[in-house]
Order: sequence, then structure tokens, then C-alpha cells
Amino acid sequence: PMIGLTAQTLYTPTEDIPDPIVLIEDGRIAEIASRASRPMPSGARVVDFGSDVLAPGFMDVHIHGGAGHDVMQASAEGMAAIESQIAAHGVTSYLPTTVTAPVEETLRALEALAGEIESAETRVPGNTARAVPRGIHLEGPFLSHAKCGVHPPELLLEPTVALFDRFWEASRGHIRIMTIAPELEGAMETIAAATKRGVCVSLGHTNADLATSRSAVSAGARHATHTFNAMRALDHREPGILGEVLTNADISAEIICDGIHIDPLIVKLVMQTKGPDGVVLITDATSGTGMPDGRYRLGHFEFDVKDGKAVSSGKLAGSTLTMDRAVRNTMRFAGVSLQTALLAATANPAKAAKFQDIGVLRAGARADFVVLSSSGEVKRTIVGGQI
Repeated sequence: PMIGLTAQTLYTPTEDIPDPIVLIEDGRIAEIASRASRPMPSGARVVDFGSDVLAPGFMDVHIHGGAGHDVMQASAEGMAAIESQIAAHGVTSYLPTTVTAPVEETLRALEALAGEIESAETRVPGNTARAVPRGIHLEGPFLSHAKCGVHPPELLLEPTVALFDRFWEASRGHIRIMTIAPELEGAMETIAAATKRGVCVSLGHTNADLATSRSAVSAGARHATHTFNAMRALDHREPGILGEVLTNADISAEIICDGIHIDPLIVKLVMQTKGPDGVVLITDATSGTGMPDGRYRLGHFEFDVKDGKAVSSGKLAGSTLTMDRAVRNTMRFAGVSLQTALLAATANPAKAAKFQDIGVLRAGARADFVVLSSSGEVKRTIVGGQI
């Protein structure tokens, strides 16, 4: 049967449709209209969200885990726990993100994640909404020693096309984003090879200068991993990689908007320099997200969560951020509207990772929604049209 959704307003997110009617059939959007322009079809099962806002489900393109589980382990039970947790915070699509580990361990994780992505396509929806893994973000091992953060330095490797190909084969073509430090020996060839495969190459964990960053963009890079974090600092005479990321409109910039990783003023700076279409909100969330203080796993090592802050040997080890909080923080820190903040959690990440049918509400797209209050609190998450 056809489902008809109504609410006070709908953000596509680029357009604002007051008094919307959304018709859903077979898990996809059949039509979006306003109540002024057409009646609800008779026979449709109507679900009215009253004074709430309909928006595309959030997409998190950089997340390592949650609910006590790490995607590097990729157990069916662990993935289900992560997916239920993030769906409760409005996420309907995500890219499970790896962390630097021994090559064999990374290959095993990529194979297991590929299996999860493929089986999710045919998943019968259960009673609770679960976010769907749409691809993989490979973060490591092609990172700089100078800016490795908590990635184990002894496991970092110089990039080669041959090693990238091994990762690509193991993932069965599901790598959508790859983080790489462009100053490493072999990086440019690897960036070009990954770009040719349709991967979004992201510059991150890097000490690159401006010239190297520009060469990387010429080779195909067009995204930045958690901008400002694990990155050469911005200097007025040596702008470095941040000079390129902040001024090049072809690069989308991830930010961790938890008020810990970057100062709220820097969130405002990035929103102003990149504009509403250039920012991608991510959580970089770990297995400690939504969990009590304690010790948790990230790939090959352990870290501690205290007062919501994830730390390993004095360095930030990802976050315990959720996407809905990132959206609300962005509104507050940058002084932007809910609609502008939503772009950075929906259309922008989907576009960066090259998805056509998610992140935007239109006929033919997947029926993945988040229902929000006007202040950005999650009321309901709808995955594949399942109410």
C-alpha cells in the first residue's frame, strides 16, 4: 500500500516545501508535493507528523563505531547495535570507517564490511530502524607520521597503487572515501588510481604544504578529513593544506562539530569560507559513543572515555558525537538555520561520496527520512519507507 506523509514543512534539503505531502511506494519516494497543489490519494496510509519537519535521513561518512562496538570487528551483532544506535540519532546511511591496523587485519575488515553492505541491500526491515552501510571509508594506513593522531605509527605505510588495489579487491569495490596524506612517497599515483576507480580521495592526517596539496587536487583529491584535526596548522605566510581546503570550492570539508575537536569559532569560520554546500558534518564516533565512561577498542588499540571525551595517551581518539547533536551545534556555533545545517548532514556528504539516490528528497530517491522538531531534535527515523 502507498504511504502518505505530511508535516509542517519539508527540507529537500535545498528547497523548503511548506505543508508537504510525500508519497512512498516500495521503499522509495513516488512523489513530493504540497497540500495546496494536490489532495492525498484515497487509499494511502496517512502518517501526519503535525508541526514537525521532514528532512532526508542523515549520512555519516566518517564513523568508527558506537554502542560498545567497533566496525573493524564487523560482527553482525556489533553492526546491528551500531546501526540501531545511530538511527536513533537520525542517521539512515553511513560509511563504516577503518582505522590503521596490520594489512591482513585491514583486508579482513574490508571483506567483512563488504559482506555487511551487500547483505544490507536485501535486509528485511525489523521493528527498530537501522542505518544502512552504503560503502567504506578507508582511513589509514596511508597517513603521515607527523600527523597520525592515535593511528599506531608503527603500522603506517607509504601508499602504492598495488596496496590500494589489494584493499580495493578486498572491499569488492565498496571503498567510497579514502584518506591519504599527499606528501607521502607514492601518494600522487595512488590518488590518481583511486580517483579513476571512482573513490572520493580525501586529504587528511597530513603535514602537506600548499604546493603539495594543490598537486593532490590536480591528481583527483576533492575532500578533507576532519578539517583542522591532524593537519598542518594554517599560517599566514605558509597557508599549507588548510589554505587550499578553505579556499578551493571543489573540496568538501569534514568537520567534527562537538565543541572539543575544533573551537565553535572555527566551525563558524569553516561554514563562512566553504559556504553551505562545502561542509560535511561527521561524527568520527567510536565504540564508546552512547556508553558510560570506561575503556573501549578502536581497531588495534584501546582508548578511554571520560566525560564524553575519547582519549588515548593524551590525544583525542575520535569522538562520542552523534549526528543530531552535530547539526544542533552547527546551528548554534555558526549561527545558521536548521535548513543550512541539514545540508551538511545530508546532501553534502552524499554528494561527496557520489550517491545519487540518498541525501536528497525527490521522486525516485530512497525513502530515508528523519523527522525533527524545529530546533533539530530527532522525533522519528524512517529507513526505506518503514514507519
